[in-house]
Amino acid sequence: MDSIILYSKSDDGLSISEINSALDELISKIGDSKKTLLIPPDYTRLHSGAGLIASLCYKKLSGTVNVMPALGTHTPMTEEEISKFLDGIPIENVLEHKWREDIVQIGTVPGDYVNEVSGGIMDDDIPVEVNKELLNGYDHILSIGQVVPHEVVGMANYTKNIVIGVGGPKFISKSHMLGALYGLERMMGKDLTPVRKVFDFAEENFLSKLPIIYLLTVTTNSDSGVKIHGLFIGTKREIFEKAVLLAQEKNMTFVDKPFKKAVAFLDPEEFKSTWVGNKAIYRTRMAMADGGELYILAKGVNKFGEDKENDRVIRLYGYIGRENIIKLFKTEFELQNNQSVAAHLVHGSSDGRFRIIYCTKALTKEEVEGVGFDYMPYDEAFEMFKGLKNGLNKVGDEEIFYIDNPALGLWAFKC
Repeated sequence: MDSIILYSKSDDGLSISEINSALDELISKIGDSKKTLLIPPDYTRLHSGAGLIASLCYKKLSGTVNVMPALGTHTPMTEEEISKFLDGIPIENVLEHKWREDIVQIGTVPGDYVNEVSGGIMDDDIPVEVNKELLNGYDHILSIGQVVPHEVVGMANYTKNIVIGVGGPKFISKSHMLGALYGLERMMGKDLTPVRKVFDFAEENFLSKLPIIYLLTVTTNSDSGVKIHGLFIGTKREIFEKAVLLAQEKNMTFVDKPFKKAVAFLDPEEFKSTWVGNKAIYRTRMAMADGGELYILAKGVNKFGEDKENDRVIRLYGYIGRENIIKLFKTEFELQNNQSVAAHLVHGSSDGRFRIIYCTKALTKEEVEGVGFDYMPYDEAFEMFKGLKNGLNKVGDEEIFYIDNPALGLWAFKC
């Protein structure tokens, strides 16, 4: 099908009328569907605009419409979260992605190709796994999500929504480890990274055989709410490339001098674990000064991993730095058997370059310090930093950079 590409004409973002028109055009192009699967992100992408689009699609489509949130390794959404994020979609039509169980392998990215695109960093075969529901006779699969800088692949979404969001443990683990070994600083905010090339191979050889149509957003968030600056719909890679260019414009901030002190706020509704909350680290680390301090206001964070097994392994090793984790990875079965956790531990450390202070209510001082972070009680930190505005703040003789949603951007020193 021909692509549908829509840019907002002002900083206020696309109107509901404009979004509706684009979705009506899409449905006109694809015709009647007896059975459609929607794959939006989960609640950790609350500000993606994808929940709204999924809800609008559900109301417009004919026939059976099921919804499978792209959980990846995340905790399943509660009924309250489903009702809020996927407004108007019945709970009984929402399917849970069980990433360790409901998986089929549809192909393999060969080790020779992985070796080529990674510059020799990894040469493992990578099995391409998806939830078996995708093979359950759907006329159309609408994959809905946000393009934004991402620590594992460079730019989130497009095929990531499938191979990670509704993917299986082997692909998730090996692709995450590839990204960690290659280095997130070399990839953040870029398109053609080694991990993305692996995703592209999966698309060209296996995913393209499925009836997937991608609906991609680029968003920002402000006091007045989420603004959708672009909507990119189609089956060709060009829609992702155009969305990347817009996200680089809207979601990347280059600063003139590194942050000596930064504060990142994690919305307690959206962030319940360091697995997700560490976006505060990933997205700011390239702007942090050596010896600087990053305070993470994490009222809702009550665990480390999104499931019990990942949480256990994180507590066992902690965020002890890239070189230490890579060294342990060579000998420790726990890390070899949980490569996505090993990658997460690499990404979530400052490598001793700056302090990370997690400010929590539900996690204790002993728990936070036990995984390698510094600790401050949430209420104390909230009092210390209340009144800060998004961006650079002057407090006495001190400059503090405040970020109200680190998941929506990337901050880097303009060197």
